[in-house]
Amino acid sequence: MTGKTPTLSRSDIGRLLNRGYSAFRQGAYNETAAVCKTILQAYPKTKEAHFLMGLLGLEKRQFGIARDAFKNVVVLDETHTPAWAQLARVFVNLGQYSNANKALDRAIKLGTDDPLVEDVIGTVYSLLGDQTKALEWYDRANAHSPTSMFELSRAKSLTFLGRIQEARTALTRFLEAYPDVSQGHWMLARLEKVTDDTHVAEMEELLKKLGNNDHHQAMLSYALGKEYEDLSQPDKAFEAYSRGAAARRREVPYNEQSEDALYKSLPQLYSRDWYDNQTEEEGGQGFDDRSPIFIIGQPRTGTTLVERIITAHSEVHSAGELQQFGMAIKRMTGITTPGPVGLEGMTSAVSLNLETLGKLYIETSQMMRGQEPHFVDKMPINYLYAPLIAKSLPNAKIIHITRDPADSCFASFKQLFADAYFHSYDQEEMARHHLRYRELMKHWRALLGDRMLEVSYEDVVSDLEGQARRIINYLDLDWQDACAKFHKQTGAVTTASAVQVREKAHTRSVGLWRQYQEHLGPMLRALKYNVEEKEQQSGYKNQKSE
Repeated sequence: MTGKTPTLSRSDIGRLLNRGYSAFRQGAYNETAAVCKTILQAYPKTKEAHFLMGLLGLEKRQFGIARDAFKNVVVLDETHTPAWAQLARVFVNLGQYSNANKALDRAIKLGTDDPLVEDVIGTVYSLLGDQTKALEWYDRANAHSPTSMFELSRAKSLTFLGRIQEARTALTRFLEAYPDVSQGHWMLARLEKVTDDTHVAEMEELLKKLGNNDHHQAMLSYALGKEYEDLSQPDKAFEAYSRGAAARRREVPYNEQSEDALYKSLPQLYSRDWYDNQTEEEGGQGFDDRSPIFIIGQPRTGTTLVERIITAHSEVHSAGELQQFGMAIKRMTGITTPGPVGLEGMTSAVSLNLETLGKLYIETSQMMRGQEPHFVDKMPINYLYAPLIAKSLPNAKIIHITRDPADSCFASFKQLFADAYFHSYDQEEMARHHLRYRELMKHWRALLGDRMLEVSYEDVVSDLEGQARRIINYLDLDWQDACAKFHKQTGAVTTASAVQVREKAHTRSVGLWRQYQEHLGPMLRALKYNVEEKEQQSGYKNQKSE
């Protein structure tokens, strides 16, 4: 194409839009982008092309592009309900909850009976942590649809709300209508422990049909792994997990060299000298707020379990996994890259005014913190920012959850995460990440001292009330018996542990890696894990379920 602006008729625009949306549905994203560019060069005010660019940005998780595109739509047409709803969705993903609520309110006031828009509104409520409202909108979408396509959305919220049998019914309806949607099978496999191989056989057949697609292969393989594990077939389970991990690894942009550089630099950037010598001009006294409780660590190590213990207390609200601390660092340093704060941002953050940082975190978390005196922020990756948290919020509590390295790594390896923990899909990459993390936490532990409480997952599941009392005491709260009966809570749980944490604490997962030991050689060697020594340690051998 030359540098001249193309001459297009209105009929040309219509044909191009049809082509662009068709390409988008087929995953031909480069063609989609090219179509939008062609249209917008000729007619910059074509709202349909801006809307498609917004959808493309969302799909590729380029939230800045998506935000700008949907903003263009509502500038051109302030009554465009779908764009307001999608804009709210983008703002949530950017951690801009106040803007998300404003856009969401606008979409609702404008009104809609389009089930696709109602589903987006439900998704926004779900991302904001209001699963009851989310389900209401998913129900509306389902009622307005001639098919069962929105039963999948309903099943998500029902699962988060602990309404497992209703979630199963919704998924069954969905899969009857859409048997080839791998996500439906993955969600169904995670609901409950299976007792026969009926669903396994269905998924094995579907895998033969769809297995050349990495997305479907990952979903179906992780689902198969979970059900083979339920059926006490560890060899088949591990084969499925490995196949799923390999497929997922091909999809994600993990850069181990960048992570290694970050972890090596952090102890030098946040040294004892830095920690002890923050001046008043640098906000060294921090922001005085006693409400936050941070739970940090690796995924699948019991962070949700400890959160449920704490939030069973009447004075503590669960705010979920907030992006707000990392977003506050990015906002103050001008960093715009997605994901956790990297080396550039953490290098700049050394010079931030800490009082301003703490205040910004509190202000931007306001809409998620509830009405109770304290709230829990359970974003595990906040461990990267532990010294910044400690200095910017000197009265905040920080709880670091630890777990046996082999169990921790294997638990992550057999979990399909939504859009995080890209290191977890290769045994050796995962193990090397874990070693970097443990070395970093050793430095943070020496730096923070008793500002940070360390809690062992193994100790919690073997002595629930004793550890719960220890945690509540650290939080300077009065003991409440409800904390030892966390599984009776009815509030929504939106993490990978949504089903498990409604059970009583148990030790079934302690030492689970041993059932797969012959397959975990690369991981164990990279961890420098002494298997014989672990076998001799009490608490790791012959564990019995409680």
